[in-house]
Amino acid sequence: MTRPEVGSHLSGRQYRQAALITMAAVAIFVIFRNLPTGTNLSHMDFRVQGGNSIEMCDPLNPQFIPVVDVRSPVTMALTTTAAAQAGGEVRATFTLRTSSGKAIAPEDLVIAHTKKMHLLIIDPSLTDYQHVHPDPTATPGEWTFHFTPRLGGTYRIFADFTPVATGLGLYANTELVVQGEGPSAGSLQAARQVSWTYEHEGYQFQLQPAAPVLRARQAIDLKFSVNRADGAAVPMEPVMGAYAHLVAFDDGRSGFAHLHPMETDLSRKPDALRPTLSFKIMIPRAGRYVIWAQVNLGGREEFAPFWFDVIP
Repeated sequence: MTRPEVGSHLSGRQYRQAALITMAAVAIFVIFRNLPTGTNLSHMDFRVQGGNSIEMCDPLNPQFIPVVDVRSPVTMALTTTAAAQAGGEVRATFTLRTSSGKAIAPEDLVIAHTKKMHLLIIDPSLTDYQHVHPDPTATPGEWTFHFTPRLGGTYRIFADFTPVATGLGLYANTELVVQGEGPSAGSLQAARQVSWTYEHEGYQFQLQPAAPVLRARQAIDLKFSVNRADGAAVPMEPVMGAYAHLVAFDDGRSGFAHLHPMETDLSRKPDALRPTLSFKIMIPRAGRYVIWAQVNLGGREEFAPFWFDVIP
C-alpha cells in the first residue's frame, strides 16, 4: 500500500490557495478600476507636448513654473460684469477647458490644500498680490470670483488646480485690465527695496535664506518666522492646510512657485513667541524676485512681501 507524500499534498493545497487569492485580487482590482470617479475627463484630455503636468505644491519638488512661457493643456477665458477699476470690487467669471475643448467642472478636480481651485492674482508692479478661491456656477466649466485690485494696470491671474484624471498639479493663466493709476515711481522704488524683513501692524516677518548669495538653478533653503514687536504670543493658525504659504514671482510675471512648509504635521504647533517654518525653492534664472508669505494670525489673513535678487 502506497502512502501519499505529505509534501506534494501541501504544495497542491498551497497552490490552490494562491490561485484563489490571486483571482480575488484581480477581481477587486477590476471592480475598483471600473468604479465611477465622477469625472468624464481622462489623462489624454490633459496631454500636451512640453511636459506641463508638474506638481506645484509638493514641498519636496519646489520648482518655479514658467506658466506664461510654456503651453498649458488648459485654456482660461475671463469676463467681468463691469470694467475693472482700481479700488472697486471686481466680479468676474471664467471658464476652464482642456486642449480638446472639454469643460473642467468641480467633479473633474481633487481637493488640494483644502480647495479645488486656487487663483493667484498679481499686478504688474508685483506689489498687489491676492489669493482667491472661486466658486463653480451651474454651467460646467464656469467659475466665479470677486476681488478688489488696489492699483491700475494689467493684472495676471494664475489658476492652480489638480485634475482627478492625472493627480498632478496643473495651471492656466489669463489677464485683466484694471483702470486706474499704478504706483508712483517713489512709492514703487520704496516698496521694491531688497529686504528679508517686513513689518505690519505690530508684527515682524522675516524670511532668512541659508546662503548670503542666491544663485540660479541652485536649491535654496529658507526659514520663515513671525514675532510681535511687544513680545506677546503670535496667534498663528493653519491656512489652507498649512501654517504658511509662500508664492514667488519673477519681475516679468512669467510664472510662479507655490511653496509649502516642510513642517506638515498641523498637530505640532510652531513656537508661540516666534513660530518658524522651513521652505525650499529652486529658481531657474537670475533677476529680481518677490516672495509673498500668507499666514493666518488670529483668524485674519496677512500677506508679507520679501524682495531679493538672484545672480547667475
